[in-house]
Amino acid sequence: MNKKDPKLTVLLFNECINNRDINALTSLMAEDYAFIDSSNDIQPGKEQNIKGWTDFFTLYPDYVNHFCLIESREDLVLVTGHSTCSFDPLDGPALWTARVENDRIAEWRVYLDTAENRELLELPAASS
Repeated sequence: MNKKDPKLTVLLFNECINNRDINALTSLMAEDYAFIDSSNDIQPGKEQNIKGWTDFFTLYPDYVNHFCLIESREDLVLVTGHSTCSFDPLDGPALWTARVENDRIAEWRVYLDTAENRELLELPAASS
């Protein structure tokens, strides 16, 4: 089986988030999937995260990610962009990384879009 470009897997995963499609999202999660939020809190495990995403979609039905730059470094995909949501803490610039293994998302991580995080991830400075 030929592996897909990891960026494609990330774009598909994000499309599932934006469409609140838990079944398709689940199908793109690796068995050892983990979610790491911008506070560095880790939610390990596919089953726990299926519930987490389901609850998230219920709580924030208007949440949408908008990607500006997507770049892969082997199986690590880095993304810059912003989210829109009526809940202010989720509305605004963000950075994401995704670790892709065998065409599945093994880790989805959200970062605050800060100069420090851009430097840590070796991403270009935000345009002002």
